[in-house]
Parts: sequence; C-alpha cells; structure tokens
Amino acid sequence: MATSDRFFISQTESEPAYLALHRTGELRRRAAAGLERLSHCLVCPRDCGVDRMADKTAACKTGRYARVSSHFAHFGEEDCLRGWHGSGTIFFSMCNLRCVFCQNYDISQAGEGEETEPERLADMMLELQGMGCHNINFVTPEHVVPQILEALPLAVEAGLRLPLVYNTSAYDSMDSLGLLDGIVDIYMPDFKFWDERLSLRYLLAKDYAAVAGRAIQEMHRQVGPLKFDERGLARRGVLVRHLVMPGEIAGTREIMSFLAREVSCDTYVNIMQQYYPAGRVNSEKFEEIDRGLDGSEFKTAMDQAQEAGLWRFDERSSPASLPVRNLAQDS
Repeated sequence: MATSDRFFISQTESEPAYLALHRTGELRRRAAAGLERLSHCLVCPRDCGVDRMADKTAACKTGRYARVSSHFAHFGEEDCLRGWHGSGTIFFSMCNLRCVFCQNYDISQAGEGEETEPERLADMMLELQGMGCHNINFVTPEHVVPQILEALPLAVEAGLRLPLVYNTSAYDSMDSLGLLDGIVDIYMPDFKFWDERLSLRYLLAKDYAAVAGRAIQEMHRQVGPLKFDERGLARRGVLVRHLVMPGEIAGTREIMSFLAREVSCDTYVNIMQQYYPAGRVNSEKFEEIDRGLDGSEFKTAMDQAQEAGLWRFDERSSPASLPVRNLAQDS
C-alpha cells in the first residue's frame, strides 16, 4: 500500500465532505432534488421513467422507499475501510444489473430485505457510528440515491460525522453522481466487464463499460485518487474493484489500460481473485464460468495492470500493518 505523503490528508481536511453542504442548506436541497427524480425515474442508466413516488417499480424493483437487507460492522472489506472496528455497511436490496454470477443473489435479485423509511435509514447510520465503525458504507446504492439523500440530513442533524463510502457496480447515471458531488467521501466502484457482448450476456447491460468508464471518470473528478488519514484509513478518493473472471472474459487488460490512461495512473485498485460460481451460474447455461480461477489467471491480471502503468494495489493484511504516516517527519 502506497505511503507517499501526497496520498495522505491533513488533519484540517479530515472533516466528511457533506458537513459543509449541510451548513449551507445545500444537503437538504439535494435531497429534495433527488426525490423529484423519483416521480419519473431516471436515477440510473436504465431510464425506466416510472413514478416511484407512487410506488411504481421497474428494473430495480424498488418503489418509494429503499429496501435494506442488513446493516452491520463489516470486517471483510479492504483494510483501509475495515480498520479495527469495521466498515459500517448498509446492504440495499435489489440492483439495476442482473449479474448471473452475483455472490449476493438473494439480496440483489431475489430482494431479501425490508422496506426502510428515511428515519430508520438515518438511525442505521447512527447505530453503526455508535458501534465504532470507521465509515458508512452504502452497498448497491445506484438505484436508491434519492432515498439515501433524504435520510442523510436527518442523520447529520442527529450527530453523524463519519465519511461516506459509495460502494457501487459503477452502473450509475451522471445525474445521480451530480447529486452526490460534495457529499460522498470515498467512491468504491466495480469495473466488471469491458466487452459489450459479454456485458449483455453476464450483466444484462450491453452499455456497461461505457457507463462505468464515464462514471469512474466523474468520481475521480469529484474526489481524486484515494487518500488516507494518519492511521492509514481511507478518507477521500476513488478505490476501484475488479473481479478477475475465468478465461479472462472480464477484459482485465482493457479495463486496466482505461484506468491508467483515462482516469489516473495513481488510481488505487483492488484486483480480486475470489470468484466462484454463484447466482445463476450452472454447467448447462454458463459452463465457461462454472469453475474457480486457475493458478495463473490472477497473476496474469496483476501483470496486465502493472503493464498498463498502475501501481497502487490493495493488499490484504492485518490492521496492525495499515499504512501510518510518520508525523514526526512533518514537524
């Protein structure tokens, strides 16, 4: 994990971004603007146009209120997010993608979870803060941006002070990202697939790569490369996840080249090797991905990322080895 001084924030920069907008009233204005989008929903790239304020549903199968599957202190996230007390994850039900291999299929497509009004969603954030979590981590939030914005001022007024993590598939609309500008501290997008044909087959979204590429560029414009505080915890910036797929079908080489060339060589990337057959994968319809990775596929992906010019890669370790800045050097 990189420890260069330019990737650490100063103590004066450590306040979560949304607090400044709350002080001016802009946070509540963004919430109102988000709710307006729900009456003719264009919240994500599906552009369904249904009246979710009237509880109508379409692609994401989510109406007026978000559905939440669970909220808890998550110790399985990247070291710089989980720290010592966990990342405060809120798992939203349903999704605007249809990944056939989704490892959270019961949540993302079967819809396991409960409808959650803004007051309860705000309480969840505060409960996680009370547990000592280092951040609030919104998982699969693409289709519920207005509902998150509606709950956020309530949480802030009750004392929320943690950084916000937007943990997304990157199938996000530019409109939603505009609403989040100055609110999200850490963007954590996936970049799943590059090829249009394969994106259609495995995600049911032919335009996935084009949408994800634009979204990640906008995220970087808003918050820049990932930066840490003096304890080595992520406080601001972009962290891109990429799941290595069997047979190199994800297009790792092209994705890494895009990140290095069109976003930044300083992009912090977690190249993940934990693929396993899940969701709707079976030997009859998706035989080509009905297996785990072989020994060489992850190494090939890492080599491709380095050849592209990327150099900041996430490595799992113990909390004791989080990158800690030597403050004595600054005195």
